Amino acid sequence: MVSYPATTESISLALEANSSEAIQILYQVLEDPSSSPEALRVKEQAITNLCDRLTEEKRGEDLRTLLTKLRPFFSLIPKAKTAKIVRGIIDSVAKIPGTTDLQITLCKEMVEWTRAEKRTFLRQRVEARLAALLMENKEYVEALALLSTLVKEVRRLDDKLLLVDIDLLESKLHFSLRNLPKAKAALTAARTAANAIYVPPAQQGTIDLQSGILHAEEKDYKTGYSYFFEAFESFNALGDSRAVFSLKYMLLCKIMVSQADDVAGIISSKAGLQYVGPDLDAMKAVADAHSKRSLKLFENALRDYKAQLEDDPIVHRHLSSLYDTLLEQNLCRLIEPFSRVEIGHIAELIGLPVDHVEKKLSQMILDKKFAGTLDQGAGCLIIFEDPKADAIYSATLDTIANMGKVVDSLYVRSAKIMA
Repeated sequence: MVSYPATTESISLALEANSSEAIQILYQVLEDPSSSPEALRVKEQAITNLCDRLTEEKRGEDLRTLLTKLRPFFSLIPKAKTAKIVRGIIDSVAKIPGTTDLQITLCKEMVEWTRAEKRTFLRQRVEARLAALLMENKEYVEALALLSTLVKEVRRLDDKLLLVDIDLLESKLHFSLRNLPKAKAALTAARTAANAIYVPPAQQGTIDLQSGILHAEEKDYKTGYSYFFEAFESFNALGDSRAVFSLKYMLLCKIMVSQADDVAGIISSKAGLQYVGPDLDAMKAVADAHSKRSLKLFENALRDYKAQLEDDPIVHRHLSSLYDTLLEQNLCRLIEPFSRVEIGHIAELIGLPVDHVEKKLSQMILDKKFAGTLDQGAGCLIIFEDPKADAIYSATLDTIANMGKVVDSLYVRSAKIMA
């Protein structure tokens, strides 16, 4: 069997060989016992090439094994290079679809190794990555416990860049747990840390995106739109895949403030045309349904674009309230001409099941959206005239208030005369 030493010639042979042969050559280069500066440099290059090859073949377990095998090699190179290689291999595993559990296991193994080797800088970054993976896997309690200890440690070391990452992650985590005050507090902390240092454009875009999400959650859609626009510009300039999500949320904000007519203009703009696809088509369908106040079109959009609307938690949350608003507007419009009408007739007009319409009407009556009652025995809705407010009560209160002022004034005057 031919052996391949840690030389540039071996690397060249690997680049020219087919995938399986290249992987074998690169493994042999890494097994070379030589530890000269040139050999170490070649081995670093071999690791990069090997990661690329294994990622192409979707061999996640082999990447995990490679990281374990490289531990003796890490003692020969500077800590900064070790950190770069470790994070590079974890990133390579992340590129392989369906490897979230493998990434979590890999990160936990690396955390144990870095703690044993006292490599604090690397451990903190791997722990931050682990927390992000746990959040993605919906293991919120474990992720929060990990972050709470990590954030104290990083604040003590005053590592601002990592602190921005952790605070931002904490904000996303609290938002997922529906704890809005803590999500806002963590985001404010991330902004404060970011103001003290240079933040890469991608990171700034992430901060703006999270700010937009939190403002939209508070129904402040105009401010949310501004933040989504800032995030879109950052991601668009970098060619980041998150640009389409920023644009999608921009369109959502326009729909939620009843400016659905602007959606088509944004999509057909120079920046919007780059991202034409299912996500933007979904928002356009929702905008059309909103403009026409058509529940049928709205439900068709939700059915046709389930992955883009229902499966996106942020869009789904806002579209639920939009659906309720549309339903209420449609029901109010339909019952307006009647004083008594069968619920079945309304359900037929609006194209929804009778029990669904009955439940919504009872909710609207309780919320005082209109005055009426449900006669369930006859299956009818009875609508009352809007009660007119009697002006005599407010007029009487005003008179009593004015009389009180007069009595007070007379009392002050009499007190002066007596003095």
